[in-house]
Amino acid sequence: MISALVSFFGGSVFRMIWGEVSAFITAKQEHAQELDRMKLQGELDAAQHARNLEAIRVQNELGVKVIEVQRDADIDRIEAGAWERTVDVVGKLTGIAFIDIWNQSVRPLLATLAILFVCFEIIEHGMVLTDWDRELFGAILGIYVADRSLAHRGK
Repeated sequence: MISALVSFFGGSVFRMIWGEVSAFITAKQEHAQELDRMKLQGELDAAQHARNLEAIRVQNELGVKVIEVQRDADIDRIEAGAWERTVDVVGKLTGIAFIDIWNQSVRPLLATLAILFVCFEIIEHGMVLTDWDRELFGAILGIYVADRSLAHRGK
């Protein structure tokens, strides 16, 4: 009985603590990445501005139309925007039904198999659960209780 409680609380508490630590580390990393991205974007914008100014100066000297430079800048902006949109859609549904269903069904399938295994053990041993059965059952419940608790908090 105590080992089942240890399995239950051990699985839940460890997952909740790890979730909080992981969330803190992830937030810190994302903040650092955002600062680095802003710095890099500023440097890239300054370099692009310097290139644009130089191109305009050279075009004026050579008599080349400014429209061509603006066209190139627009193409660069479109390509950069496409890359940003590509990065933003990572982790979202793909729109391909089979892949989306597969990605969403792996975890429930494994949980169902675990529950069926526990039921098989109960049927095989009768209504008398061994220590191992109680530990497994406690761990499964712990995962689901912690998962539901963390899901409501957005973890």
